[in-house]
Amino acid sequence: MQTLRPPFTAAIFDMDGLLIDSERATMRAWTEAALTLGVVLREPDYLQVVGKAAQDSDAILQMHLGGVVPFEQALLAVRAALEEGEGRELLFPLKPGAASLLAQLQAAGIPCAVASSSRTDEIAQRLARVGVLQHFAAVAGGNEVLRGKPDPALYALAAARLGVEPAQCLAFEDSHNGGCAALAAGMGLVVVPDLLQPAPEVAQACVAVLGSLEEALPLVPRWFAPGASS
Repeated sequence: MQTLRPPFTAAIFDMDGLLIDSERATMRAWTEAALTLGVVLREPDYLQVVGKAAQDSDAILQMHLGGVVPFEQALLAVRAALEEGEGRELLFPLKPGAASLLAQLQAAGIPCAVASSSRTDEIAQRLARVGVLQHFAAVAGGNEVLRGKPDPALYALAAARLGVEPAQCLAFEDSHNGGCAALAAGMGLVVVPDLLQPAPEVAQACVAVLGSLEEALPLVPRWFAPGASS
C-alpha cells in the first residue's frame, strides 16, 4: 500500500468508534439481545462486523444468530435498547479530542466530511446531538453506496461532495475495514484504534497511528495546507 504524506487540504472522518463512542454500547446491545434468543454472541464474533457496511454486517450477524428470523428479532431488541438508552442519557458521547480537532480544522479553513457506514439520518442525528454536525461540509452514509467499507466507494463519495481529489484528503478511521477503504480510495490515513488494532499492513501505510484524537491536535499544522484546495 502506498503511504501518502502531508500536506493535505481536506479531512474525512469515520463516525462510530472514532468521533463518537458508540461501538461498545452497540456491541453490548447485540450480545444481550442474542442471549434472549439463547445464543452466546462472543466479542470476537461481533468484532467481525466493526467497520463494515450494514448489508455485510447483517449477513455476519445472521450467520452467528442462526438465520434471518432470529437476526430480525435481535435487531428489533437492539434498536429498542439503544433508543431507550439515548432517551435516558447521552449514549454515544464524543470521543476525547474530537470537538477540539474539528474546531481547529474549521479555524484553519480545512473542509471536513463524514464517511460513515451508518445511514445518513443516523449520522446527522448523532453528530447534531453531540454538537459537531456544523463542522462538516459534506456527509456520505453507508445507505448511499452499493458496496460499503472496505470498498473505497464511501470515501470517494465524501471527497466528491467536498469537491477535492482523494489524494488531497486525510482520512481518520478507527477500524481495519475503514482504513482499507480510505487507502483504497487513494487517501492519506490516520488510525485511532477503538475496539480493534489495525493490521500491520494498514499500520505501515498510515501517516500515523494515534492513541486518541487529542494526539492529532499539535499535528494539524504539519498535516494540512490551509486554503490549498480552494
